[in-house]
Amino acid sequence: MLLEKEIKLLLRDVPDFPKPGIVFKDITPLFGNALARKKVVEEIANYFSRENIQVLAAVEARGFIFGALIAQELNIPFIPIRKAGKLPYKKITEEYSLEYGQASIEMHEDAFAPGSRVLLHDDLLATGGTATAAAHIVQQLGGVVAGYSFIINLSFLPGEGLLKKRFDIKPHYIVKF
Repeated sequence: MLLEKEIKLLLRDVPDFPKPGIVFKDITPLFGNALARKKVVEEIANYFSRENIQVLAAVEARGFIFGALIAQELNIPFIPIRKAGKLPYKKITEEYSLEYGQASIEMHEDAFAPGSRVLLHDDLLATGGTATAAAHIVQQLGGVVAGYSFIINLSFLPGEGLLKKRFDIKPHYIVKF
């Protein structure tokens, strides 16, 4: 896949971030390449264009950047999933485990209408903790998780298998490590 190779050339590995032993996949250089960024947005939007997606929800912070662009391309609402304590209105909170600690995410209670088909987007799939927590929030609000979108899948970690098993959804991603 040509796009996968192009993106891999733009990624930067940052060893021992955010803690020793973790190799962080930095997508910041991808943000700075307008043509590659546009190709990523178009690829993901094209993939989901026939899935009757009604809302795109993306996880803070790097997921926001592409999430908003993909929602724009699909002409659907964008919903932020924020770290705990960042949303001002009534919200649903979900705690989860990361490969290097604990975290919480939140979404406004009125983010979408019950029954809405929601595409969940984040920049990277690792253990599946964040994606699972996001799906639980969507389900608590009466939404249907219609798909998962990622730029990167760390296939040596259990995230992809977890999402397939728990939600019967094969995540879509462009780059696989």
